[in-house]
Amino acid sequence: MAETPEIKPEEQTPKPLNMADNKVYLPRQWPQRLLGSLFVLALIVAAASVTVTIKESLVTKQFESWQQDFYELTDKLGFTVDEIVVQGRRRTDKQELMNAIAVSREDNIFEVDVYALQQRLEQLPWVRKAAVKKTFLPNVINITLQEKKVQSLWQISEKFHPIDEDGKVIEADYVPDKPLLLIVGAGAPENINSLLKIIQQDKGIYQRVKVANFISKRRWNLVLDDVRDGITIKLPEDDVEKAWKKLIKLNTTKGILKRKLTILDLRFKGKIGIKLRKTPGNPDMMLNNGRERNT
Repeated sequence: MAETPEIKPEEQTPKPLNMADNKVYLPRQWPQRLLGSLFVLALIVAAASVTVTIKESLVTKQFESWQQDFYELTDKLGFTVDEIVVQGRRRTDKQELMNAIAVSREDNIFEVDVYALQQRLEQLPWVRKAAVKKTFLPNVINITLQEKKVQSLWQISEKFHPIDEDGKVIEADYVPDKPLLLIVGAGAPENINSLLKIIQQDKGIYQRVKVANFISKRRWNLVLDDVRDGITIKLPEDDVEKAWKKLIKLNTTKGILKRKLTILDLRFKGKIGIKLRKTPGNPDMMLNNGRERNT
């Protein structure tokens, strides 16, 4: 039998290398890993939230239990409301006040929320500010009210509404107990304070003002002395303070408001329109031949 010739390693012919066969392709696993990480993170956050919620719920329940035990103990020790003292009430309705207080004798005084009570009181129509304090042995709730002051009376749609110092409507029934400035027209309450700041510069003239009529939400007409037969002062839309100072000067130097006038028009620059009261032998006339206008 013929022997197969042995082939030595160095005699083997090497195969040429194919560079394409040397490339290594790794599996694309990073999207799956990212999603998996996010999922695990979400589970951790959810578990932590549930744990915190349970702990807070347990703590809240335990606190409420301790609080109830405290109230029961202090009830037995006599810390119940003996008296409610209210100062400063003049116009506030008594029943509305009691409804807002919502506290009665024998209630636990520690259970009374002073801040919440103050907030309820300041929602009442006549209450501007309220102060609430608790004293113990005797157990008294002291309430001090600062009521709103009526600055003027607003006539709109044949109804009358009291207006406070801030120019806001007081939503309550009101019967005046003294003469008040009557303001008329839409938008009058919101604009009255800026007018008062100007016309109060001369107390003498201001005290004679009976009516302030807001015309077309733009400017004011003032009526002095008498609602029906007084002097009507027509103020301009702009430069009201300048016009008012002109009137003060004329009244101081010429006594213009002592004359028998029905209209004094300050809307014109450099001149003043006047209309004299009609008397026998005294026909109507206008200073500078100015013409009276409705606005």
